Amino acid sequence: MPEITIIKYNAGNVMSVMYALDRIGVSYQLTDKIEDIQSAEKIIFPGVGEASTAMKSLRDNGLDKVIPDLKQPFLGTCVGMQLLCKYSEEGDVNCLGVFDIPIVKFPKKEGFKIPQTGWNSISDFKSELLDGVRDGDYVYYNHSFYAPISGETVATTDYILPYSGMLQKDNFYACQFHSEISGDVGEQIFKNFVKL
Repeated sequence: MPEITIIKYNAGNVMSVMYALDRIGVSYQLTDKIEDIQSAEKIIFPGVGEASTAMKSLRDNGLDKVIPDLKQPFLGTCVGMQLLCKYSEEGDVNCLGVFDIPIVKFPKKEGFKIPQTGWNSISDFKSELLDGVRDGDYVYYNHSFYAPISGETVATTDYILPYSGMLQKDNFYACQFHSEISGDVGEQIFKNFVKL
C-alpha cells in the first residue's frame, strides 16, 4: 500500500504535492475512489481554486460524506484546509464541518493587497507536524479568505490581522499555506506527517 493517498478532485494542486513527495522518497497514489481513500494509510487533501466549485466536485463524487468520518492521519492544504471548515464566504457554501470554524474574507486595509500572495511567517506552534520548524519560519501563501483564530489553531500567521496558519483536530491536520511549495519548512511538515 502507498504511504500516502492524495485525494483527486477538480481543485487539487496535485502535481506540486507529487513533486514534494518524490523529493522525500515517499510512495503515493492519486485517487477519487472511496474504497481506496477509506483504506488509505495517510491522506493528503490538496486544493487550489474556489470553495463552492470544489465542494460541488466533492459532493458529485460522494466524498463530502466520506472525508469527515476518516480516522487515519489527514492533511489538508490551502483550499483543502478551508473545505474542512464548516462554511466559506467564498461562494456562500457549507463545507465539510470537521473544524467548527467559518472561512471569511480578509477585510480591506490600506497598504495590504488581497489576495495575500507570497511568503509569510508562522508562529505559536502547537502541533507535532511542526517538529523541527523554527518559530518565525516562512511559508508560501496565496489566499483571500482565512480561518479566524480558534481553539483548534496550532500555528498563527499575521496578515491584516492574526489568523490560523494551521488547524488540528484529532487526526485532521490542515495548513492554510501551500506546504508543497514552502521549501525546507514544507518538506519538514511532510516528513513529520509521514511519521505519524
